[in-house]
Amino acid sequence: MFPLRRIVGNATRLMCNVRPMSSKGPLVDLTVDNDGVAIMTMQRLPVNSLNLEVLQELSKSLDEVAKNKSKGMILTSASPTVFSAGLDIMEMYKPDFKRAEAFWTTLQEVWLKLYGSNFITAAAINGHAPAGGCLLSMSCEYRAMVSGKFTIGLNETALGIVAPTWFIDTMKNTISTRETEFALTSARLFTVEEALKVGLVDVAASDKADAIEKCKQFIKKFDRIPSFARAVTKQVVREEPIRKLIKNREHDTTIFLTFLKDPKTQAALGFYIENLKKKAAAGK
Repeated sequence: MFPLRRIVGNATRLMCNVRPMSSKGPLVDLTVDNDGVAIMTMQRLPVNSLNLEVLQELSKSLDEVAKNKSKGMILTSASPTVFSAGLDIMEMYKPDFKRAEAFWTTLQEVWLKLYGSNFITAAAINGHAPAGGCLLSMSCEYRAMVSGKFTIGLNETALGIVAPTWFIDTMKNTISTRETEFALTSARLFTVEEALKVGLVDVAASDKADAIEKCKQFIKKFDRIPSFARAVTKQVVREEPIRKLIKNREHDTTIFLTFLKDPKTQAALGFYIENLKKKAAAGK
């Protein structure tokens, strides 16, 4: 549960040699190529901060991929430098609590649909992926990350925030428990090389196109594997954290809302926002 800044920019449509799966809004673009692979592109530029509307579109897009029985899905970003900067801090600062509840429950839905999907999932990580961006990446079965000065990780503790159990479970199912503990307690952001070493990402790519191609090659590996057996096996492996969240969704939401109602939380968020404003002003 680590919010990063909200920067509103005009969304741009990523131009690909693909046909639209359906008409979508500007925040998430969903297309499918001639091989039946869906490309889901986050495009709330410049940093794809995850607000309620982005999460709602991601949730609907995941439903559509499942409905259309796509061969697989690749999650990526329209930004050249940021995959996703994580949760939108403005959803949590002085919030409307009905909206805040919808925001959190929609985030839960996106994770459940992505982490527990029947279809094959891969992430073409073409930029920084802290916090919520890392969560989305880890929820996929395969991660190709573009080489460069990009970082990835769950760095919630840097703001004095404890990551929700399902964030932690996702990382523990991706890298070792020991690496997870050290990464979370130290708010570690991994370089691409470090992420490769511990298994947080599977392969480095030269650019976005290469990352997408590597993801397609991963999806292609399952051509001769019966899809039902593959999907059920995946869900059995991921069953425990999924079942845990489903059982405790209401409690998890209550914890989040209680966290937001704490005056100390709001003071810390306000301080963080002011620091962001000062840094933005100094950069002009």
